[in-house]
Amino acid sequence: MTKVIPVILCGGSGTRLWPLSRSGFPKQFLVLSGKISLFQQAVSRMTEIPALGNWNLGRAIVVTNEEHRFLALDQLRDLGHSGARLLLEPLGRNTAPAITLAALQALESDEDPILVVTPADQTVTDTSAFAKVVASCLELVNEDTSCKTIAILGIDPLGPETGYGYIHRANDIGEHGEYVVEQFVEKPDLKTAQSYLKDGRYLWNSGIFVLRASTWLAALEQFRPDIAKATQKAWQVKNIDKADKATFVRPGEKEFTQIPSESIDYAVIEKCPSSAFPIKMVTLNAGWNDLGAWDAVWQVGDKDEHGNVCSGDVLFSDTSNTLVHASTRLVGAVGLQNMVIIETADAVLVADKSKSQDVKKIVAQLDAQKREEKNLHRKVSRPWGWYDSIDEDSRFKVKRIHVKPGASLSLQMHHHRAEHWIVVKGVAKITNGDQELTLTENQSTYIPQGQTHRLENPGRVPLELIEVQSGSYLGEDDIVRFEDSYGRQ
Repeated sequence: MTKVIPVILCGGSGTRLWPLSRSGFPKQFLVLSGKISLFQQAVSRMTEIPALGNWNLGRAIVVTNEEHRFLALDQLRDLGHSGARLLLEPLGRNTAPAITLAALQALESDEDPILVVTPADQTVTDTSAFAKVVASCLELVNEDTSCKTIAILGIDPLGPETGYGYIHRANDIGEHGEYVVEQFVEKPDLKTAQSYLKDGRYLWNSGIFVLRASTWLAALEQFRPDIAKATQKAWQVKNIDKADKATFVRPGEKEFTQIPSESIDYAVIEKCPSSAFPIKMVTLNAGWNDLGAWDAVWQVGDKDEHGNVCSGDVLFSDTSNTLVHASTRLVGAVGLQNMVIIETADAVLVADKSKSQDVKKIVAQLDAQKREEKNLHRKVSRPWGWYDSIDEDSRFKVKRIHVKPGASLSLQMHHHRAEHWIVVKGVAKITNGDQELTLTENQSTYIPQGQTHRLENPGRVPLELIEVQSGSYLGEDDIVRFEDSYGRQ
């Protein structure tokens, strides 16, 4: 049986889906369509492939970063996929180095498997149709004894979209439903996109492709030897870290910073037509959408009789073709047409649906003003659970803290703040200087400034407590860690 390895590229920040998507909890980890996150959808779609051929589906490779590693791990565990391999990039270098890391990992663990490479931030409504198209691509790649063929999934355009790149295919169709790719073209203006739609031989580039691990490395060596050499160098000095019962693989940080930043398309894929690496396209008609902006989320949502899509506690009156997402409060929409309203605990977006792409301009302003709303929600996920910043001022901050059963925070201290802890649910095991305490509901303790301390949940139910911080500086960077179960510094 031929070994097949799913590769999930789990980077990016999804700035056009702010305020729900933020750099600390980006688009791919959100539930925007269906009942699981886009990342979980990407992983789950792969499980149907083995039933359609003689394929041995191996452990997935997830390429992500340090900040999101435990988000990815938790969501994999929710699916029962805790065996996936997580490659951690120390910083973003675009998708070409990311897939190179995955290819190197695949060749180290398996004998030149076929990789099915997909972004983590797309949705597909018909997973059976998706699996059939991927199976056709696998046949194309597997039948090529020269190990040079690359197969890509193309999407029949639903309109003259200017936000996608296009694949220009030839006329003749092969036995697996494939077309030879003649050319890749960049995101067009509206007039050009309309001409593509009329021509009928231009399809949207899904960013999903199938090839052998060795094929990618050989093509990269031919077209971008600088990226190939630099990534190999970073891989050779990788380290493997086991934390929270998971294995994380890290390329050398210093070496990784020297890798040129480039996308898969620019580095290799767009250079393949008419080269030694033939690239073929199979059409995917399976309800694909990359959910690149809020208007796309509206397009795939379940609409009422007036074309409205809602999530959360929402009331409509005299409103049509509008998207409302309420995260924490009741939202009422009156007399609106073609609008987007996104409510979170600390930010609200109101936009004309046709201007959805321009949300990134608000994010740019937040970045220029160094506002925390660009990066984090009020409720922040951590490997041990989460915290929610309920209230704060210049000299105090109040948090609700949730610790998963069996989890613990790091052994730590703070230079500039003291903390009061009040248990409201579960049992807390607390290290407070030289003391070890066990507290239950309605019991509390005080952690003086500069005191070494740790919070643990020894029980089988979640632990929740209220933390009141006081001091001259209350930033999250005022943490000195002495011991940590999750490998954090």
